[in-house]
Amino acid sequence: MVDGQYANSKIRIGKKLNMAKNSLKKIRESLLMSKSELAREANVSPITITRIEQGKPCRMETKRKILLALGYGLSDAKKIFGE
Repeated sequence: MVDGQYANSKIRIGKKLNMAKNSLKKIRESLLMSKSELAREANVSPITITRIEQGKPCRMETKRKILLALGYGLSDAKKIFGE
């Protein structure tokens, strides 16, 4: 039982370390855009949008697609992805 508890703690800690703060959800909602709509416009899956909104990492190309789908320029990446 102790090993199982330790393993679960380790997973939770790992998830927290990988999650970077971003503003994607706030900006998407301010534009009254659904996850599905953004995913369609950016040509990525809705699951990808969910993962990014949760702070998980993504490829630079994916960020570029999302920025353009939101109507932002590439120079606005820090505003949305906070990096």
